[in-house]
Amino acid sequence: MPKAKGKTRRQKFGYNVNRKRLNRNARRKAAPRIECSHIRHAWDHAKSVRQNLAEMGLAMDPNKAVPLRKRKVKAMEVDGDERPKELVRKPYVLSDLEAEASLPEKKGNTLSRDLIDYVRYMVENHGEDYKAMARDEKNYYQDTPKQIRNKINVYKRFYPAEWQTFIDSLQKNKMEVE
Repeated sequence: MPKAKGKTRRQKFGYNVNRKRLNRNARRKAAPRIECSHIRHAWDHAKSVRQNLAEMGLAMDPNKAVPLRKRKVKAMEVDGDERPKELVRKPYVLSDLEAEASLPEKKGNTLSRDLIDYVRYMVENHGEDYKAMARDEKNYYQDTPKQIRNKINVYKRFYPAEWQTFIDSLQKNKMEVE
């Protein structure tokens, strides 16, 4: 069944609307994603940022939270200047953040398996002779003796326990051969 004539209106472009301002205001109104999960779960969208942080026991402005003492000594100081402390309604957020901060840091950087195998091969076959290591056929990247020494030192620094067991096993094999 056809529509009645004149019921649909053609969309007209609004020349008097500032698109740049419209988009900017839309971006401003869209709330940003809170990265910290503890704060995100305790957040109340009906309240302001300052109120939310005060309820969690956090400070919006660190300069106001821990004010510096004035060096000038006034003649008469009145104790009534202090503001009343804001009530912390969500202390669990602060305790969760402190617990997360006290966890040991993960060691994120490791050495590649190729580098570990390379260092082990070189030390196994040449011991401390870096010049011989530089002439070895497995030295694909044509590292200089000093570069090879640095790679071995990096391996020692990253895995000291593993390095010590490796050296002990080499000493043990050497004793068995003799």
